[in-house]
Amino acid sequence: MSAPTSPPPPHARALWNRLTAGQLGLPLFIVAVAVVTGLVEPRFWSIDNLLNLSRQVAPLMILVAGQVFAVIAGGLDLSIAAVLALSSVVGILALKEVGMIGGITVMLATGLGIGLVNGLIIVRFKVSPLIVTLGMLSIARGLSLLVTGGLPLYDVPGPMVDRLGYGAVLGVPVPALAALVALLFGAFLLHYTVFGRYVYAIGSSSTAAHNSGVDVGRTTVLVYVLCGGMAGLAGVVLTSWVSAAQPLAAQGLELQSLAAVVVGGVALTGGSGTMLQAFYGALILGMLSNVLNMAGVSSFLQTLLIGVVIVAAVILDQLRRAHR
Repeated sequence: MSAPTSPPPPHARALWNRLTAGQLGLPLFIVAVAVVTGLVEPRFWSIDNLLNLSRQVAPLMILVAGQVFAVIAGGLDLSIAAVLALSSVVGILALKEVGMIGGITVMLATGLGIGLVNGLIIVRFKVSPLIVTLGMLSIARGLSLLVTGGLPLYDVPGPMVDRLGYGAVLGVPVPALAALVALLFGAFLLHYTVFGRYVYAIGSSSTAAHNSGVDVGRTTVLVYVLCGGMAGLAGVVLTSWVSAAQPLAAQGLELQSLAAVVVGGVALTGGSGTMLQAFYGALILGMLSNVLNMAGVSSFLQTLLIGVVIVAAVILDQLRRAHR
């Protein structure tokens, strides 16, 4: 009779749990991808490309900082990319009257206002966030096209482009710093405030959260206000970087933000996940897009590959949860 198999040592179990939870697995995967990419395409590690990558991924990072709140709360926001475009357009149109600082304020206020509308409709009429934000996507995109006639606006002031779009602090591009601030602010709210605890509670069970004294309606509204605010900030960053306000800007970025959250390991069912996981997911998608662009892969194939990544991430997430 064979001797019973001894259980793995506690430290080995802890390491495995961290790997399967994504705490070590994703960072190691990112490092592996970066190393392999650098060997295949040495230009990846050039200073110019890394600076370009940081600017390129900044709008996605900022949107992800808002999207993760909606997903953890058991919802999602499909309107954020269209809100980004509308905020950008409205802000640039207002620039002539209120100046650069006023225009930036208008962009942020537009995002916050649309987020407030989303949240109030979801709470007041108990409508699915999917339906509300999908409808708002069409409304915001349609308004952007109407007020611009479908044409980009190039009246972006030079200081806004030079200081925000291509400016740097200690060598770090301002768009990357804006993304970092958004992620850190989101992480603080999510992990160190009562609001963050309420978001987790609602995502786990809104009924149980309500019975525990959580103001579910107010918290839900604030979640979508935050999503809108992040969309407005992303509008400021993207407009400064491309030197234009485009009514069709950021098309598909709402799905990429959702994909980043899923790829990072945040559960679509709500109630769990971290800002760090969302950051990892956004970084993976940003690196993937950057590498494909450097390799000359067509945008059509890139869309297909991102879709494959999303589906694979969902499948892996379900398999991981099934084996817990």
